[in-house]
Amino acid sequence: MHSLDPRIQFGKHLARLRRQRGWSQEHLALESGLARSYLGGVERGQRNIALLNICRLAETLGLPPSELLNFPSSEEQSS
Repeated sequence: MHSLDPRIQFGKHLARLRRQRGWSQEHLALESGLARSYLGGVERGQRNIALLNICRLAETLGLPPSELLNFPSSEEQSS
C-alpha cells in the first residue's frame, strides 16, 4: 500500500489520537465496542472503515467525526 492511501493516513491519525490519550488498542476497542483485531487493521490501513465505525470511534474519543478525517497530508507529516 502506498503512503498516500487514505486508509493508511486515517489509521496513523487514529493511532496518534489514541496514544495521545494514553490508551491501548484494546482499551479503545473495548470502549467503542469494536473488535481489537479490526481496530488494529484500521490503524495499519488494511481495513476500509465504515462511516458508522468512524462515528463510534469519534464519540469514544470525545471528538467530532470530522476530526478523525482531518489527518495531515503526507507533506505535512514529513515536515
